Amino acid sequence: MPEPTKKDETETQSAPPPPEQKTPQDGGTGKDKDEDDTSVSTPPADGMSKPAERKDSVWSIGEGAPEESEKRDDSQMSTLFIEKPQSGSVSVGGNITFIAKVEAKDLLRKPNVKWFKGKWMDLASKAGKHLQLKESFERHTKIHTFEMHIIKAKENFAGNYRCEVSYKDKFDSCSFDLEVTESSQAAQSIDIRSAFKRSGEGQEDAGELDFSGLLKRREIKQQEEEPEVDVWELLKNANPSEYEKIAFQYGITDLRGMLKRLKRMRREVKKSAAFAKGLDPAYQVDKGGKVRFMVELADPTVELKWYKNGQEIRPSAKYIFEHKGNQRILFINNCTMADDARYYVTAGDEKCSTELFVRDPPILVTKSLEDTSTYVGERVELSCEVSEENANVKWFRNGVELSDDPHSRYRIKVEGKKHTLIIEEAAKNDNATYSVMTTGGQSEAKLSVDLRPLKISLALEDQTVRLGQEIHLKCEISENVEGKWYKNGQLVEASDRVKLYHKGRIHRFVIASSAVDDEGEYMFVPDAYNINIPCKVHVVDPPKLHLDGLGENNTVTVVAGSKLRLEIPITGEPTPKVVWSRGDKGITDSGRIRAETYPDSSCLVIDAAEREDSGPFRITLKNEAGEDTALINIKVVDVPDPPQAPNVTEVGEDWCVMTWEPPANDGGSPILGYFIERKKKQSSRWMRLNFELIKETTFEPKKMIEGVAYEVRVFAVNAIGISKPSMPSKSFVPLAVTSPPTLLAVDGVTDTSVTMKWRPPDHIGAAGLDGYVVEYCFEGNGFSQGISTDLSEELLEPPFHVEADEWIVANPELTDKTKFTINGLPTGSKILVRVKAVNAAGESEPRYHPQPILVKEVIEPPKIRLPRHLKQTYTRRVGETVNLVIPFQGRPRAKVSWEKNGSPIDKNHINIRNTENDTIIFIRKAERCHSGEYDMKVEVENLVDKATIDIQIVDRPGPPEIVIIDDVWGENVNLSWKPPKDDGNAAITGYTIQKADKKSMEWFTVMEHYHRTSATINELIIGNEYYFRVFAENMCGLSEDATMTKESALIAKDGKVYKYPVYNDFDFTERPMFTQPLVNTFAVAGYNATLNCSVRGNPKPKITWLKNKVIIMNDPRYRMFSNQGVCTLEIRKPSPYDGGTYTCRAVNTLGEAEVECKLEVKGGLSFFRLLMDGVPPHIIDSYMREVQADKTEGK
Repeated sequence: MPEPTKKDETETQSAPPPPEQKTPQDGGTGKDKDEDDTSVSTPPADGMSKPAERKDSVWSIGEGAPEESEKRDDSQMSTLFIEKPQSGSVSVGGNITFIAKVEAKDLLRKPNVKWFKGKWMDLASKAGKHLQLKESFERHTKIHTFEMHIIKAKENFAGNYRCEVSYKDKFDSCSFDLEVTESSQAAQSIDIRSAFKRSGEGQEDAGELDFSGLLKRREIKQQEEEPEVDVWELLKNANPSEYEKIAFQYGITDLRGMLKRLKRMRREVKKSAAFAKGLDPAYQVDKGGKVRFMVELADPTVELKWYKNGQEIRPSAKYIFEHKGNQRILFINNCTMADDARYYVTAGDEKCSTELFVRDPPILVTKSLEDTSTYVGERVELSCEVSEENANVKWFRNGVELSDDPHSRYRIKVEGKKHTLIIEEAAKNDNATYSVMTTGGQSEAKLSVDLRPLKISLALEDQTVRLGQEIHLKCEISENVEGKWYKNGQLVEASDRVKLYHKGRIHRFVIASSAVDDEGEYMFVPDAYNINIPCKVHVVDPPKLHLDGLGENNTVTVVAGSKLRLEIPITGEPTPKVVWSRGDKGITDSGRIRAETYPDSSCLVIDAAEREDSGPFRITLKNEAGEDTALINIKVVDVPDPPQAPNVTEVGEDWCVMTWEPPANDGGSPILGYFIERKKKQSSRWMRLNFELIKETTFEPKKMIEGVAYEVRVFAVNAIGISKPSMPSKSFVPLAVTSPPTLLAVDGVTDTSVTMKWRPPDHIGAAGLDGYVVEYCFEGNGFSQGISTDLSEELLEPPFHVEADEWIVANPELTDKTKFTINGLPTGSKILVRVKAVNAAGESEPRYHPQPILVKEVIEPPKIRLPRHLKQTYTRRVGETVNLVIPFQGRPRAKVSWEKNGSPIDKNHINIRNTENDTIIFIRKAERCHSGEYDMKVEVENLVDKATIDIQIVDRPGPPEIVIIDDVWGENVNLSWKPPKDDGNAAITGYTIQKADKKSMEWFTVMEHYHRTSATINELIIGNEYYFRVFAENMCGLSEDATMTKESALIAKDGKVYKYPVYNDFDFTERPMFTQPLVNTFAVAGYNATLNCSVRGNPKPKITWLKNKVIIMNDPRYRMFSNQGVCTLEIRKPSPYDGGTYTCRAVNTLGEAEVECKLEVKGGLSFFRLLMDGVPPHIIDSYMREVQADKTEGK
């Protein structure tokens, strides 16, 4: 089998050693479980191990390679494998098999399987004597089996292996380790330094332990003998972090291999049965030399084979075999770095191994480094030559290794045998001892970096600059070095204001805009030189007044009576002299008006300012750089004078309009606005009406109480404050006219008159209502234009154009009635009528009749508007008052007559009063004799309308006729009685039963509201004797007297067996029967109407409603309810179309019953039309109000 490459060996070494696995072929000669793989990893290809890798790879002396306690986990979830190859161990020369299984249940063809060693070595091309790959398929289980057989394993077979399986887009892989163990002979003393010094030839097979294989072979040059050093002792006593440095210093390039070999040598050597004398643990030979391997056999007849890295060695010119008795000798001629490998010899099942180290000549320094002196900033090159081209050379600075990092200021250049350390720009801190080290020698030299002598080509000059001008300092020195700037001994750093420039040998200091603080002594000091270049900068500034904070024209306003302290900032260098003056008179530093001067400002102070202090003040500044002066205007202001008393020009319901004149004196400041206050005349508390200033001289106060006297006043406001209040206005009282009258309608028409009626205004107000004015006009221009056809519409504007002088006042004097007759009208004319409400505030808006009225009497057929509650039996108790109002219609005046039970009514007992629109029947104290049917008849000429009212006068019933004790048993008494003869003209609703002990005759109620005429009294006391009595009850209450049993019932102490009577089950079934019928009903269009009746029956009857004999079904305009036998039909917002005959039908299994009524829907008409149709006035009033509200919302 081919030996693994260096990368494979590195991966093999890094993997944890697998557990030992014995196979039948290895003969049971298992090795120590801790024994390491003979293949040793090499450092990276550049021959230089990284520090992190070295730290992990260094072990303590005498210890083996670190072993991980956990094995590689290949049992994770797999997509194709059902059995993965497992890591194993085999002895050298033994056989081992690795098996992988793939389930083919979901696969249409055989999967593709590859075996690898390391990461990329495909083992399919390496199959042969030592490696065989097999595969099989079991049809029953549908499992593919793949096997890799390793035959006669060699040490270099150890490492990491991988098996990959793929099928279409599926892929799976598994890694496993192979450990090859061997027995070791007793370790012999060898030269550690020479044995583990390896250097490759740059060939492809330079040996597994060689990490310097990239170095090319050079001729071995003679070098001086080094003193004998015990490297083993050095390593044992040194810190592990120093191992690699010691190994490099003494030429040991395979530290890891050395430690592993020495560990193996320390193990106990087992005695071999095949070898009398085995191979030495290691051999060493110079490159190009000859080496001799010799073993002595215990049995000379045993076949012997030699191997190199697992490959059998055949005799050739390079490899020569000799036999001398029991000795078997192998000569290797002309050794190269390719011969640096592991060798072993087998005799039967045993083997003996050794290690051959081929030494490469050490690399010598042929030309040493030379001491160098230079100046700062110069380029420095330190060069040396070594014996080999492209040799591995390390550079040190003061003993610290230098790296060839691209970001380092040190650059290492290699040209064949010449190695150069380059410093592009030398600095002072580059003074050091630099050394170079190879495997065969080292050289060092000192680098001295000095400063060049510095000359000042251009010195700094003293400057005097004006404030705000540029400060520009410039100097030039002989060397291109950095430097620092100082001001008054303080270091100056570059900033947004201070700019520092350095270009070559020139240094500049620039401040674009100078300030007073920039004055001082400046100095430039070059870095690394004990020299400074000084200069002085003097900043001057002419005096200047800063008046930015003053107002327009430098005007300062002060409130009279307050103190003014006017501070004027001043600048100037040196500090200027300040002079204040007013006119020709100067202002001193004392007095009510005085001047105060400070280094950076001057103040003008006026205590208790007066209006006479107004005027210009002059301030003058002087210094050696110039002069500045300014005029400042002082203005003394005060609050304005109060305005004149306001005038109230207009008054409304809760508002008024007031005006006033501005104040004569505004106090020296413009008027900003006004505040308004008001109060009740009888009150002393003023209330502010506006919280934001009013700029106009007109205001409209609102939210006043109508009918209450008020006064108002005004405040003027300027920037200084609020003036005193003005004098109060004359008192005034808010009043408002009423709203228009409502529900204007025609009450009656004759051939010469029209009677109008209306309702009072909705809103009257505090001024009250004095009366009404009725006006009318005759048909004229525009009379027939735009006339409304909606009689229910109430108009606030005339339906046609009428001039104001065409309206005629019907009542010269106000009328307080809501009804008025306009007389003296020509028959057949048409008039339009309007009504106004009048109070102290004037006339309201007029209310117009929507239609012109024809002056001609109209015959209207009689119609009785019987109220709904009179369509059923009208019930009253004895002694109550009966007062029934029945409206009717009919024109001209209708004739009304009454009858009772077909006979004229006795007016001595029953009072009848008739009007034009209704009739009233009045009974002051009802008696039972007043019960009966009352017939009403209304006649207009030959037309007649009739109605019947059923009046029932009820009273308390009489007592039951007789009460009998039917039976007594145990503690129970059975009673029975007969209903009373006098039921009080009302149905008996129940009975009340009482008992009394014969001894005390105190009555106690035992049953109330009992409906039957027999009852059983329970829980009586044994031994007592009882009497019983019964009261009858109707809607008026209990009967005044009760009927008592004639005999008493004795509850005997000795019980007897009671024989219960046999009762037949009561039959509760009943065919439907209406207990309350439907009644004829009138409804107003747009208002919900309901029809009610009650029914009983058992089983519960099914209720069906019909309209005009047609069943009502699924119509959203109707809702039907049935609760406890009460049946209701609700008609939602009916229209005249909904009028007709409605029927309620009840049906059960025993039969059916029907009841019907008529529904008449009135609506969409005016008040007059509805009234003429007999609709009650209160219903019409409610209806008209809602119509008007709907129209108002619609607008």
